[in-house]
Amino acid sequence: MVKVSEHTRQKILEISADEIRKHGFTATSLSVILKRCDISKGALYHHFTNKLELGYAVFEEIYTPEFLAMWQPAVSGNDPIESLVDFFQSMLTNLSCEDIVCGCPLNNLCQEMSGIDEGFRLRILNMQQQLNSLIATNLVRVSSQLRDDINFQQVAYFIISCFYGASNLSKGSKNKDLFSQVINELCAYIYHLRKQ
Repeated sequence: MVKVSEHTRQKILEISADEIRKHGFTATSLSVILKRCDISKGALYHHFTNKLELGYAVFEEIYTPEFLAMWQPAVSGNDPIESLVDFFQSMLTNLSCEDIVCGCPLNNLCQEMSGIDEGFRLRILNMQQQLNSLIATNLVRVSSQLRDDINFQQVAYFIISCFYGASNLSKGSKNKDLFSQVINELCAYIYHLRKQ
């Protein structure tokens, strides 16, 4: 019975994550989730007391691990500078115009919920701190190859901010070229972290 219950909970999380990606948290319908999961309202409330608790679980158990896993290869290679640039350049090549102008689903959720719910804001802050630490730690690992004047925490936040700023700029203007321009400038900045 425990395995069936765990399977049901995981299915609820995955389908909810998909619905939130497509529609945002506020517009996500619990009745659609129930229908897609083919479960009763009671089965949903057995696992989550309300929609907000479900949203927190999706954020912590689905979005945050996926998000950090996406960034992990970009910084954990032998040369995190080259890996970060490759990561961003691959986005320019592989992301469709629709992907870019629709914005990052996680970033969209952060913008939607951080200002209206403290629980989401704290979870978003925790995820951002984890990402910042991931980038900064891996840059410190190769600090002998980098300029002496670098504040690694600040650089990590700057990289993250530029990336999400480019995403927001493109989404707001529905213009992929703006994303490309900012990302290319960000890559140039990352290369300049190295000792000349």
